[in-house]
Amino acid sequence: MTRDPILRAWGWLILFSLCSTGLAVLPDTALGALGVTVAGAVILGLGWAKARIILGTYLGLDAAPFWRRGFGIVLALYALALLGLYVAG
Repeated sequence: MTRDPILRAWGWLILFSLCSTGLAVLPDTALGALGVTVAGAVILGLGWAKARIILGTYLGLDAAPFWRRGFGIVLALYALALLGLYVAG
């Protein structure tokens, strides 16, 4: 892989996007009721990971650990709230 952090981040973003798209296009009959919920939770987790990559690499928060941690906590709480709403719905 490359040493350039921008290209490495881009590669991870592409990989996570392909994984979430692959999960999203699976038919419901292939997953079952519980599988659909788990797939939705995994897609949300991949979105959370992509947001962390974007914040850290592209917006430069890797150079500011205090702000990265603050944004990470807010992002994690938001993702957990969305997961709770998704599972409850």
